[in-house]
Amino acid sequence: MNAVRPRRSVLYMPGSNPRALDKARTLPADGLILDMEDAVAPEAKAEARVLIRQKLGEGGYGRREIFIRINGLGTVWGADDLAAAVAAGPDAILVPKVSSPDDLDRVSAAMDRLGARPAMRIWAMIETPLAILSIREIAAFATRPGSRLEGFVLGLNDLAKETGAQFTGDRLPMVPWIQIALTAARAYGLAILDGVYNDIHDDEGYAAECRQGREFGLDGKTLIHPRQIDVANRAFVPSVEEIEWAKRVVEVFALPDYAGKSAVKIEGRMVERLHADMAERTLALAAAIREVEAAA
Repeated sequence: MNAVRPRRSVLYMPGSNPRALDKARTLPADGLILDMEDAVAPEAKAEARVLIRQKLGEGGYGRREIFIRINGLGTVWGADDLAAAVAAGPDAILVPKVSSPDDLDRVSAAMDRLGARPAMRIWAMIETPLAILSIREIAAFATRPGSRLEGFVLGLNDLAKETGAQFTGDRLPMVPWIQIALTAARAYGLAILDGVYNDIHDDEGYAAECRQGREFGLDGKTLIHPRQIDVANRAFVPSVEEIEWAKRVVEVFALPDYAGKSAVKIEGRMVERLHADMAERTLALAAAIREVEAAA
């Protein structure tokens, strides 16, 4: 099993705002997206490149996973953004408006030319109709030799804009997009984060959407305001009951009598080996979250 990293809350931060980038060092988010794209005006993009590199060079972000969202390579800013982002040394480059694996191939090749360290990953924004139609091929990019692709970020605002879909309390118009992206991600071993919740003052609606995201099976939620962090951190965590059941499943499958068994009966329920694998991941995630919170 690959190492499990909590990604309950991943907060967008405007790359041109020095106060926001400083404040980010104190926030309990699992990850930060330092944005060079939508959150930065065209006249401030050059400043954002310099500022992000400066702030990451100063350090102080601790255990937080650092993403830098660049403008697409097809824009006038993309190439300079990517060069600056690679030089800043984040955990990952977040690529907007990915519509085909070719988009990822261009970014990956450019990162190699720029000397990006092998551990620097790529994440893809899934936010165009073509991305949904090509989602399997995009996810399969992860199987290419040397691929840096690690995960997806859902961009539901852009998908709604492009399709005319409306935001409803249950997100019913968006369910097919979420499920197909999630299925493709899991088929190829990728992480996937939910899109943002736009109304930062609607606490009840936001909490419900976090619960829904976890029920879908998403790894966490992207956020637009620090006040959203705590709710996401509480939502995307295994419950006490889930942890206790996972412990029981792992314990039973570890017994000598059940070595090699594909299914066993536990407390009246038939449990397969795949459920034992899921239980191990649940326990690993719970342990990783405890470690993060202990270090806070």
